[in-house]
Amino acid sequence: MRRDFLKWCASAGLGLAVPTFHGTAPAFDDGDDVGAYDGPFYVVCNASGGWDTTYLMDPKGVDGINRLYQQGDILTHGELHFAPTAEHISEGMSNEDFFTKYAPELLVLNGLDYSVNNHAPCSRYVATGHLDSPAYPTFAALVAACRGPACPLAFLTFGNYSATGNLVPMARVPYIPSLKLLANADSVQGIDRHSYHDVFVSDHIDRALAEQRQRRKLQPVLPRRQRAESMLYAAQLNSKSLARITPHIPKSIPKDSLSQQAEIALASFKAGVCVSANLTIGQFDSHQKNDEDQMRLLPRFLSSIDYLLRRAEDLQIREKLILVIQSEMARTPTYNKGNGKDHWSVGSMMFLGPGIQGNRAVGSTDKGQLPVPVNAQTLALDPENGLRIRPEHIHTALRQLADIDEHPFSQQFAFKLKDTEVLRGFWA
Repeated sequence: MRRDFLKWCASAGLGLAVPTFHGTAPAFDDGDDVGAYDGPFYVVCNASGGWDTTYLMDPKGVDGINRLYQQGDILTHGELHFAPTAEHISEGMSNEDFFTKYAPELLVLNGLDYSVNNHAPCSRYVATGHLDSPAYPTFAALVAACRGPACPLAFLTFGNYSATGNLVPMARVPYIPSLKLLANADSVQGIDRHSYHDVFVSDHIDRALAEQRQRRKLQPVLPRRQRAESMLYAAQLNSKSLARITPHIPKSIPKDSLSQQAEIALASFKAGVCVSANLTIGQFDSHQKNDEDQMRLLPRFLSSIDYLLRRAEDLQIREKLILVIQSEMARTPTYNKGNGKDHWSVGSMMFLGPGIQGNRAVGSTDKGQLPVPVNAQTLALDPENGLRIRPEHIHTALRQLADIDEHPFSQQFAFKLKDTEVLRGFWA
């Protein structure tokens, strides 16, 4: 049956990875189902390719940095400033609607210094907080390894940079029908009412496996074999756990890719089999026709984030959802000959969720879209003596928010920051 299950995974396009654990593999008691993880849940939304922050949360209406609005057109909601886009989009969610709805919950960071402006190193840097080492895990993978390593789909990823540091499996479930097959692995073609075995047969198999495992526990075996048997037994338990996803699989499939990814992640969160998800949409690399491309993609991106939050509310897990919204770079303050904008190493991020005080903006960029240093202790702008905020500062804060900063895995992939460089009160 396990062999058939893996065949179904392959045919459905599912990717299931087995980690090389740094430490001891999770232990499972005989007859126990894998307990449901109850949150918090972490979602990282990636605008892959490099978004134009001047058309979002870091508006600039001067010196031709953009061509769709002037300085006097910039809008505010509470403490947040944003570009007007309602008149320039044909579909999706305008900035006006997005910030009006979510500004009370949003923390905006401007003036993030990526230090480089190439896709590969920037993607790695913003995802992991470490520019030079490919060994560092993304935040989503790290928090999954720290908070729910026994979850069958602890770290879901749909692309973009997804390194795990060999701490946790990387799970890929690209389509909602694939999730249905995975959740109903003991049924014919994922149809829950067409099980391979009757309930009494499945129960008999489970008892036999448990008895066999108990007998083997009494026999001396090599650690490698013991670990392999433990992981096999875990897979058998995971099959039961994954079945909890079934009631939460949507009957209708959203049209856009990011909303489909959101449905897969949310169903897995609700079932207690997932800790974090790395969602992504691409094509933001607008070297030509910047305004046209950004006005097409940004509203779709915001609309999908709105969909994610509304569906989380429907599933009653909204209050447990922590959201990181990012891109690996921004666009230049000048246009090229193709009316596009090239790579820019100064960008922005947004955050939302429990423990995060909204209606706040930290950091800034000047009229030339260069970062303004910040006092790490007060978070006030300090052009003369302040700190340029870089991804490692944000990842240190994210680890503190998730309460994993003292975890051995976090210590294994530590950042070499001076105490005076740690951002104080970033979330509150």
